[in-house]
Amino acid sequence: MKPNPLLGVVLFVATITPLHAEPDPHSYAEPLKVSISALDLDLAVDFSKQELAGQAELSLDWHDAAARTLVLDTRDLHIDAIEAIDARGSAAAVSYTLDASDAILGSALRIELREASPKLRIRYHTSPKASGLQWMTPQQTASGKHPFMFSQSQAIHARSWIPLQDTPSVRFTYTAHITTAKPLRVVMSADNDVHHALDGDYRFSMKQPIPSYLLALAVGELDVRETGPRTAVFAEPSLVVKAAKEFEDTEKMIAVTEQLYGPYRWDRYDILVLPASFPFGGMENPRVTFATPTVIAGDKSLVGLIAHELAHSWSGNLVTNANAQHMWLNEGFTTYVENRIIESLYGKDVATMQLVVDDQELLVEMADMKPREQLLVSDLTGIDPDEGLSGVPYDKGRWFLRFLESRYGRADFDPFVRAYFDHFAFKSITTRDFLVYYSANLEKQHPGKVSAAEIDEWLHQPGIPESAPIAHSDRFDAVDKAATDFLAGKLAAKAIPARQWVTSEWLRFINALPAKPDAAQLAALDKAWKLSGTGNAEIAFRWYVATVRAGYTQARPQIAAFIERIGRRKLVVPIYEELAKSEDGKAFAKEVYRKARPGYHPITQASVDKALGL
Repeated sequence: MKPNPLLGVVLFVATITPLHAEPDPHSYAEPLKVSISALDLDLAVDFSKQELAGQAELSLDWHDAAARTLVLDTRDLHIDAIEAIDARGSAAAVSYTLDASDAILGSALRIELREASPKLRIRYHTSPKASGLQWMTPQQTASGKHPFMFSQSQAIHARSWIPLQDTPSVRFTYTAHITTAKPLRVVMSADNDVHHALDGDYRFSMKQPIPSYLLALAVGELDVRETGPRTAVFAEPSLVVKAAKEFEDTEKMIAVTEQLYGPYRWDRYDILVLPASFPFGGMENPRVTFATPTVIAGDKSLVGLIAHELAHSWSGNLVTNANAQHMWLNEGFTTYVENRIIESLYGKDVATMQLVVDDQELLVEMADMKPREQLLVSDLTGIDPDEGLSGVPYDKGRWFLRFLESRYGRADFDPFVRAYFDHFAFKSITTRDFLVYYSANLEKQHPGKVSAAEIDEWLHQPGIPESAPIAHSDRFDAVDKAATDFLAGKLAAKAIPARQWVTSEWLRFINALPAKPDAAQLAALDKAWKLSGTGNAEIAFRWYVATVRAGYTQARPQIAAFIERIGRRKLVVPIYEELAKSEDGKAFAKEVYRKARPGYHPITQASVDKALGL
C-alpha cells in the first residue's frame, strides 16, 4: 500500500488516567489528583562522570482542586533545585522531600506547592549507577573509538534518569534538548533527523502522548541508512550496512499491518541497533525501536522480532496497559499481531511453525511456575515488574486472542481488533476496559459463541484452558520423525534432512532432545551441523542449554564466547541457570561471568546474580 502523507496529521489529547482507574503498585504517583501532560528536557551527557545533568520542566494538569502536593517517582537521582512556574512564567523555589529508597520502587519525591502551578522545573543529575542507563567504554563498542550510552526505561527505570510519574497510566508529549561531545550522534524516541549534523547539539519533539516507559535515549558513534520513505536503520558504522540489508522489509511490514489494523500513527519507524549488551531482544520505543544485534542472522530468519516491535506501534504504544498487572494487553496483542504480520509476509507455514514452537515452550515454562504466575491478570504487588515478565503475557495472551479468533472467525474478529485500536488510541487501559469494549462490540453482536466462564478461565485461572486452539505444522511432522529416528539411533546425524530447515525447524528439533541428552549424540550433531558457534542466536542459546544438560563440555569455549559477547537476558540467563545446577558448571559460569559482567546491562546483571546466587 502506498504510504499516505496525511497519516501523521492527527490531533492528540493527552490521556491522564485509565478509563477504569486502579492504583499502580509500582508507582508513588497520584495521577487522579495531578498528572503530567508534557515534559521538556534539557540535559547534557557527561561520559567522564557517567551522568546526565540538567533540568526537566513538567506541565501539570490538576484534577483535585484541593491538591497541593505533587508526588513523583525517582531512583538514585540527585535533586539540585525545584521551582514552580506560574501562569505568567515567573519561577519560585518550592520545598520538597525525598523519601528513603525502596529496593523496587526507588524514592518518592514529594513537592509542596502553594498553588496549583501549571509548570514545575526540576534541576537534577543522575547517578552513575542509574538502573535505566548503561554507560559503555570505547572498548565495549564495535570500533573501540568512542563511548556509548543507552537507556532502557521499561518497566520502571525511567525514574532513574528523569523525575516523573513513572506509571503507564499517565501519558504526555515531550521535547528535549540534548548536548554531547562531537562526533557522537544522539537518538531518542522522537523525531530523529537522519541528516542531522554530528555537532553535539540535538533537539527532539514527540507530539504523540506516550507513557514514561517509552522514553528512550542513546548516544554513540552511529551511522544511518534509510530503508524506505519512512524507515531507517541507525547502527555502529561497521554494522550499519548489514543491519539495513537485514531489515530492508520494514516498510513492507508497516504496509501489511496498516492493511490489517489501520494507519501507522507515529510518522516514522526507525530501528537503532544497539551494542550486544542490550538486555532485551527489542524495545518498542515509539518512532525508533531499540534492537539487539543478535537478530541479525544474515538471512532474515529472526526478523520476527522487528515484526513484534513494529506491532507495538498499535498494541502497547497506541493502546497501553495502565499498569504491569495487565501486561497481556501490551504483549499478548503484540505477539498476536506479530504472527499475523509474519503470515502475511512470509506465509502461513512459517507463521504456524512459530506458533507451535512458542506454544510448546510456554507449556514447558509454565510447568515450573506457581499457579499465580500463570494468570494473565496478575497481582504484582511487591514484585519487581522486571522479574514478573514471563512467556505468560506474551504467548498465553496471544493464545487467548487466537481462541477468540477461532470462535468468532477472522471476518468478525479482525474488524473488532482494528476498531479496538481506534477506540482506545493514545489511551492507557485495564483488562476491565477491554472486557467492557469486547462485550459491547463482539460478544453481544455474536451471542453464544464464547461464555463468560471461558473468558474468566483464560484471564484468571492458571494453565492453558482445554478450549485452546492447537496449532499444527505438517513441516514439523518431518522434523519430529527425524528427531525420533536420530535419538533411537536409526538416523545418523549427518543424514538428518536439515539443509533447507528454517530457524523454527531447528528449534523444534532441539526442543525434542530429552531432558538429559546423550553427550555422544550431541557431539555427532555438532560435528555434522556446526551448532556450537552458530551465528543464529535463537538456535545457539537453546543448543548451549542442551549441551550443559548433556555434560557435553566440548562446547564450553563457544558458550563462554557467546555469553561474554551478548548481554540479552533471554539468551544468557537460561545458560547460567543450567550451569549453576552443578558445582563444576557453576564454577565455570562464575569465571565467565567475572569477565562478562562489566559489559552487561544492570537488568541482566541482576538476573544473572540471582541465577548464580551472588
